[in-house]
Amino acid sequence: MTDVEVPESHPRYDSLRTRHRIEAGVENGITSKQGLIAEGRGEAFDYLLGERTLPSADAAERVAAAHLLLARHPVVSVNGNVAALVPDEVVELATVVGADLEVNLFNRTDERMRAIANHLRDHGAEEVKGLAGDARIPGLDHARAAVDADGIADADVVLVPLEDGDRAEALSALGKTEIVVDLNPLSRSAETAAVPIVDNIVRAVPNITAHARDLAEASPAELEAIVNGFDPEAALRAAEMAIREGRSGPRAATDGHAKHD
Repeated sequence: MTDVEVPESHPRYDSLRTRHRIEAGVENGITSKQGLIAEGRGEAFDYLLGERTLPSADAAERVAAAHLLLARHPVVSVNGNVAALVPDEVVELATVVGADLEVNLFNRTDERMRAIANHLRDHGAEEVKGLAGDARIPGLDHARAAVDADGIADADVVLVPLEDGDRAEALSALGKTEIVVDLNPLSRSAETAAVPIVDNIVRAVPNITAHARDLAEASPAELEAIVNGFDPEAALRAAEMAIREGRSGPRAATDGHAKHD
């Protein structure tokens, strides 16, 4: 099944298109097979959220944009699912906020690292970090510890699209400001992040970019006010309430799940 073969009138069009992108990512050596499982988990949470961006998530996305614009050295971390789902969008975001793109994988192989870097370049990225892996994040005993010395290791603000609990904790321990996109408001990633965004990655990244464009002329003082006025715990509570009490509005459909991760 391809994007062309799914009519836009289909009630699960967005979900089916997203699933196909993950499937194609696996076939092209970009996404790991474990990414398929992560996608399904994310779909379930998105379905419970009503497959929409909550007001609390939109507010968090605005705060994320402010953080990225204020940063000395912002970095957007990219894994296989991100590369498969939103390659154009992460390249655009990085361009708008002046961030580096860095590939970081749990299931790391040289072949997958190169495939993702090339994929991002095919979608407009001029430079992609991560292949050097000449620095390590303390406290991690797996492949995600490998980062570039002039990338994530040097960053003051890191956007981590998609769930990654132990790395979230390790980066936080280094004093970095971490922005996490995670559809599960109870995950370690979301609870550790300075800015937890409980939203689907396919909605969150474009929204952050849109907010960054809107805030491009804002003064540092205005951006600081946005950052300082954010309550991450309140954002997580709002998402959890939407899941538990169904306050996010009508479901998109009843014959499937949703999307993410």
